[in-house]
Formats: sequence, structure tokens, C-alpha cells
Amino acid sequence: MTIACRTELRVRYAEVDQMGAVNSARYFEWFELGRIELLRQAGVPYPDLEKRGVMLPVVAAHCDYLVRLGYDEIVSVETSLALLSPARLRFDFRVLRREGAAQVVAAAGFTENAVVGPNGKPMRLPADVEKALGGSRKT
Repeated sequence: MTIACRTELRVRYAEVDQMGAVNSARYFEWFELGRIELLRQAGVPYPDLEKRGVMLPVVAAHCDYLVRLGYDEIVSVETSLALLSPARLRFDFRVLRREGAAQVVAAAGFTENAVVGPNGKPMRLPADVEKALGGSRKT
């Protein structure tokens, strides 16, 4: 079972640089929005994870910038859970721009997130959380 979601947003003026293009760092903020929404839709809101002492820091991130985006454009961030293990998650992202009735991939990337406790030490993802995200480990 693949868990995925789509988050729509409008590019804000504060997100573009002097050349009128979305600043490259903003894509990683959009990836975070997608990741948090995917977890929420799966029934695992991130604040609840933190209350349980589970943190998911980003340990690797990558983005390919394919098409320039600018102010006031409507974009969608497609997020999918590509890897689920007790110790690591990988989220894949596509940022899509509307072009008439079509959508064009403007950027694609991923983040890898470790599973750690509040002390920063690796831990296993709780079995019920893994199951909610499509894993098969029993509680």
C-alpha cells in the first residue's frame, strides 16, 4: 500500500528571489508541508509523535529543479512514502505547476528521516505508527 497526498499552495511574494523565481530553499519548506500533511492524513499527526517521544529529523535531502516557478502561481506538492522501516523513512516529492488543464513537474526530490528519541539517539518507530503508515509489523 502506497501512502500519498497532495497539498496545494500559492507562491507567496516572500518566496521569490530578486530574479522573480522561487528561492531554492523554499522547496524544502514545501517538502516539509507535504510530509506533515501525509502523516496527518495517515492518522499520525507529527505533534502526537513528539508527545510520544518520537522525532523524525531529516538526515538527507535532495531536489532537482526542473521548471522555474514564480510569484502567485498555484502549485501542488505530491508526497509519497517511498521507504518505511523501523528506523528510517523516505518521502518522495513532486512539485507540479498548473499549465492550463495540464500539470508540469517543476521539481522533484526526497527527504530521508531518521527515527530518534528526544535524546537524539536512534530508536524504532512504534509498531502502531509503522502499521498506520502501511507497514506490516504487529503491535
